[in-house]
Amino acid sequence: MVNASDFNQIIERYNKRLREEFNEHSRGSERRTGHTDDSGAELVVPKRVTYREYQEFKETYLPSHVSLYERLCKWSARILKLKVDDKTASSLQESIAICHINITPAGAVSFSILVPILIAMLGGLASFLLFQSLFFIVYFIILGLILSPLFARLPEFLANSWRLKASNQMVQCIFYIASYMRHTSNLEIAIDFASNHLAPPLSLDMKRILWDVETGHYMSVKESVDNYLETWRRWNIEFIESFHLIEASLNEPSEDRRLTLIDKALSVMLDETYERMLHYAHELKGPVAMLYTLGTILPILGLVILPLVASFMTSDSLTPRMLSIYIATLYNITLPIGIFYLGRVILSKRPTGYGENDISEDNPEIRKYRNIVIRVGKRAIYINPFWIAAGIGGFLCLLGLIPFLLGMIIPQDLLLAEQPFMGPFKFLGYELSDNGKNLVGPYGIGASVLSLFLPLGLGLGFGIYFKLRSKNVIRIRENAKRLEVEFASALFQLGNRLGDGLPVEIAVSKVADIMRDTVSGEFFEMLSTNVKKLGMNVEQAIYSPKVGAINHYPSSVIDSSMRVLIESAKKGPLIASQALINVSEYIKDIHRVNERIRDLMADIISDMKQQINFLAPAIAGIVVGITSMIVNILINLKQQISTALTDSQAASASMAPAGLLQMFGDSIPTYYFQMIVGIYVAQIIFILTILANNIENGADRLGEHYYLGNNLVRSMVIYFVLSLFVILASNFFAAIIMSSISAV
Repeated sequence: MVNASDFNQIIERYNKRLREEFNEHSRGSERRTGHTDDSGAELVVPKRVTYREYQEFKETYLPSHVSLYERLCKWSARILKLKVDDKTASSLQESIAICHINITPAGAVSFSILVPILIAMLGGLASFLLFQSLFFIVYFIILGLILSPLFARLPEFLANSWRLKASNQMVQCIFYIASYMRHTSNLEIAIDFASNHLAPPLSLDMKRILWDVETGHYMSVKESVDNYLETWRRWNIEFIESFHLIEASLNEPSEDRRLTLIDKALSVMLDETYERMLHYAHELKGPVAMLYTLGTILPILGLVILPLVASFMTSDSLTPRMLSIYIATLYNITLPIGIFYLGRVILSKRPTGYGENDISEDNPEIRKYRNIVIRVGKRAIYINPFWIAAGIGGFLCLLGLIPFLLGMIIPQDLLLAEQPFMGPFKFLGYELSDNGKNLVGPYGIGASVLSLFLPLGLGLGFGIYFKLRSKNVIRIRENAKRLEVEFASALFQLGNRLGDGLPVEIAVSKVADIMRDTVSGEFFEMLSTNVKKLGMNVEQAIYSPKVGAINHYPSSVIDSSMRVLIESAKKGPLIASQALINVSEYIKDIHRVNERIRDLMADIISDMKQQINFLAPAIAGIVVGITSMIVNILINLKQQISTALTDSQAASASMAPAGLLQMFGDSIPTYYFQMIVGIYVAQIIFILTILANNIENGADRLGEHYYLGNNLVRSMVIYFVLSLFVILASNFFAAIIMSSISAV
């Protein structure tokens, strides 16, 4: 029998061993307290455990503008030191928690007050010093008043953006968890499995769930999950219902009942997502039509009468160049920001649940294909497309600025002595203003034609960059998506072969023979070759960094399906067979619902693409040509009236011509007017492309860049060609009209 003394010695010995092991494992992560124990040794306790992967992932994923916003909020809070009421603080804190930014509600409110005031003061002061105009002082004051409530809602906008990106992966999230839970009934491991295969930012949310448990914020994974799901209650109730069905499967004693609940979870997610997208498609036509009208039709058609109105507005204090700056401020800054805001409001109502993702963000090995790939023998050279795009765009923009630069360099006497060619046409067309003091222009046909190269350069510069940046990656993704379409059938075939009792290595070879000459057959043929010729096991054959089959098909769906195969095969071929057959059914269901959703959006997306690809640049090109004709007629009409005034007989007969001449000021040159319109066309194409892509595919950055590249290049070339043709034709007809008037 052990006495009390021996018992205490045993306890002390094991306590000492535990302390040694604990200190060894926590070395480098301990914190000194400054206190001592009974023996005089300083007490050392471990720091709070953190989920390092989550923290590193968060730092990597959060964009730089969010970090800047965090710093500005903290700086504003230190200066103003405001207190926020509980209702506002609660609403802001919810948005702050959703988008994982490190600010306080007081900091967000302080930012919305202090930064607009600084923008109004500094912007108004700087513009007044540059232009000596009260217009910009009033403009920046109004801008500050508008920005203040918008900045107050910035956490909400960031949360909506985060929510839209996260919602792209919700169906896949339930798919991954359900697929894993079918063969391993462990919620924590299933969430970890999903977090490793999902694209950001939903993968960050899944890691956050585990992080909150590891740091002791919640006592169990279920409690952490339930708290996280509350953030989606107002936005995606089906996601919550699906997760609760998966949780309920953990408590089912019957295996059949457990599997039924898991299948039901994915079914609920898919059915509700389709129904919500159906309602969204019906409600989308009105807002999109309003966006077309306010953003494209009215602004561009309104520009037709602008030259006539502007000719009556110019004076000694308001020169055509200054009036052009005012119009550019409204058309190229204010209006695009307003249209972009309306587009974000439309997107904020988009139901969550499905979308595409950028595979180059998920797979670092694919990021190199964002560059231009030139192969020299076995060596590949990667060139950043920025330099090619900048060279082409910069050269074209420089061509467009030649008339302006010549006006700055060439002496005034030489500019005014420029001789016309082709009848009434001039190349630059600089003239003296009505007061005879200022140089105005360029009004020449040559300057108008050269001005077309500036918006063309901007459109081609950005378009070529986005297209070259995304072309290779989108090709890889499309290849992987073709495999996904066939993969459900391939998994079903593989599941049947495993159900016959064949080992995985032999079953893979059988499926490769059955599905020969298909993308799925190529995938399984690669896998089978790695097993037979290189002696790899199945996991190495799939995931080998050098020759793994998954390297050629970077798809999260295929990756997760293979992970399910590897994990379930450890429990036997029959378990693996059933798991793969169910995964194949899941993939078919997801594909079926996605196709139905795309069919819902087909009409709206088709109208938007038509607007982007042809209507907007065509309307703008015609408007620019008509405007050029109006300006030409006004200039010639003013010259003829001025000539009439020099005739002494006409002057003595009537002073009506003199009064008529005073009505006309210096018109805005087509050179400046076309630049304003052309840049606005590029901006509206940019905004509508982002909107169309986000409606169709969710927050898909890769698809967004690919469509921007195609649309900017195509649309700006159409605008350039139509504008050039209409400018030349309209000026030719204007010359004929003015010649006939002169003859009379």
